[in-house]
Amino acid sequence: MKAYLTRGYMFSASHRLHSDSMSDEENAATYGKCNNPYGHGHNYGLEVTMSGPVDEATGMVCNLADLDGFVHREILERFGHQNLNTLPEFAQLVPTTESICMVIYDILQRGFRHAHLEKVRFQETMMNSFEYWGKNRVIE
Repeated sequence: MKAYLTRGYMFSASHRLHSDSMSDEENAATYGKCNNPYGHGHNYGLEVTMSGPVDEATGMVCNLADLDGFVHREILERFGHQNLNTLPEFAQLVPTTESICMVIYDILQRGFRHAHLEKVRFQETMMNSFEYWGKNRVIE
């Protein structure tokens, strides 16, 4: 039987929505107040959904200490309290809700091996969130 585990995390960071390939006018029209040259911050919500069989000995899809440790080390410490625009992951990528979510998905996909990564949900504000199921998702 395949079971699902969703774990939630929070972190704070800042960003500026701005593309060097667009003029100042295009950036202002596209990103509005989020294009502020001084940036702005958010308290981000992150949900990670893993799947797999439930281990009979532990009763879990994966050890929560393994998942929490990985997320803390590879995502929260790396992105938390940072200006996301200054991180290598966003050197050529505008740190929108969508792109942040996909970058986090890729980090988990490459590095966490204790269960299957199903999806990442990333919430920037109550009105703005994104869910990413990976590039190879098969819709059933």
